[in-house]
Amino acid sequence: MLVFGLMFAACFTGVGKAEAAAGSDLIIVNKKTNKLAYFSDGKLVKTFPVATGKSKELTPEGSFKMVVKVKNRPYYKEKIPGGDPANPLGDRWLGLEVNGTYGTTYAIHGNNNESSIGKYVSAGCIRMHNDDIHWLYPKIAKNTRVIITTSTLAMESIATKNGYSVGSKMFAGAFELDGVTTKLKDPFLMDNSRVFVPLRESVALLGGTLQSKAGTGALLITIGNRTVAHQPLSDQAVVNGKTLTIPASRNENGRLMIPLSILPELFGIQVQWSSQSQSVKIIL
Repeated sequence: MLVFGLMFAACFTGVGKAEAAAGSDLIIVNKKTNKLAYFSDGKLVKTFPVATGKSKELTPEGSFKMVVKVKNRPYYKEKIPGGDPANPLGDRWLGLEVNGTYGTTYAIHGNNNESSIGKYVSAGCIRMHNDDIHWLYPKIAKNTRVIITTSTLAMESIATKNGYSVGSKMFAGAFELDGVTTKLKDPFLMDNSRVFVPLRESVALLGGTLQSKAGTGALLITIGNRTVAHQPLSDQAVVNGKTLTIPASRNENGRLMIPLSILPELFGIQVQWSSQSQSVKIIL
């Protein structure tokens, strides 16, 4: 018997908790409007005005990780100490990993000129009002994804376009097998009362193998006497040669997630869900 223990992130400490927080959070910077949006647990929590690059190319666009958190970072170029009111970085620095720069070149940070916020004035960084970054700083874990774009779309639409589920909640999960509990690196997802689990870790912990077909990206999964072929994000799977229509898998921050409800059809196992204990028993 295999038991999936679904445990909220608050039950964990240390690295696991930080990883869960990073996986459920998202920051979007839209240079079109000079706004920053903070999402957590599938919800748009708050938006802020920001300043970005003097010219379009100065603030890079793409998907980046926030990898450095620094309080009172000195402004080395002008030898201004950290925390000095004249420091153009303000007193909070959220460094981004951009093109090989490990959080030391591009960042979301404070300012020494509040009137600059909302304008195109920086050398490439993203400036916030100091009160705003003081609010945001403690809520953001390292490795949180940051999307920088120029778009006419709403923030929620930008999030969805980049694989973030709005209206869903991510939480830490664990597998228990033969009395041994294994905490998953990747979180589980609850969306409209449907539980999704990370496919790669689920297959590994069920004792299976997963391979990706070169060129097509199709996945070939083998668990026991079952062979499953599935194209990520599609609503079909081929199980031992038989094509099935299934709820579509989905991409969540670079992870492929599958609905827990389709495991019986795919892998020939029984599923018993307990809403009270928030756990799933898998009977092999």
